[in-house]
Amino acid sequence: MKKLYLVTNSDKYSEEEFLQRVESALKGGVDILQLREKEKTDIEILELGKKVKKLCDSYNVPMLIDDKAHLAWALGVGLHLGADDMPVALARKLLGDKAIIGATAKSVEAATLSQNEGADYLGVGAIFETKTHVKTKITSVETLKEIKKNVGIDVYAIGGLNIDNVDVLENSHVDGICVVRAIMDSDDVENDTRRLKEKINKIL
Repeated sequence: MKKLYLVTNSDKYSEEEFLQRVESALKGGVDILQLREKEKTDIEILELGKKVKKLCDSYNVPMLIDDKAHLAWALGVGLHLGADDMPVALARKLLGDKAIIGATAKSVEAATLSQNEGADYLGVGAIFETKTHVKTKITSVETLKEIKKNVGIDVYAIGGLNIDNVDVLENSHVDGICVVRAIMDSDDVENDTRRLKEKINKIL
């Protein structure tokens, strides 16, 4: 089961440093990776995506692109869609049955709709405040549990989660967690990824 989902954030690093961090995270046990670049042009994302995909392929880890269906198609990777992005059903039409497509959901209604349109998994949050480049609205663990009860696809908790606060998800029955800064900003990416994975395996 793919329990630890990394959403990348490259804005603090040179490309070389960023790729080193990605590889260290993959070595540490990341199970699925989403390349999320809010500030880069399509061409920049495409070029970086090729390098990240090569790393993901070498560790046999599925890769997704945030938001941009045309880049997911060009790279032959999956796609994650936010609430303001294209409908899941359209993305499924564009990318086909085999692509991994995930969607953000903050309510049971949104979760059910995404599942019915063909999403493979849901990202639910933010569980805690987050400093990433996305608008966040806090989602309670109770809502997270309700969503998990009402869908038959994988549910990942996201938003400000790290090794110190992830215990809040114990008994939530979620399938995994998504992190950004807990790994991307770590002083020891490989070791901290491994420790986080061990903790998730204990509580989920």
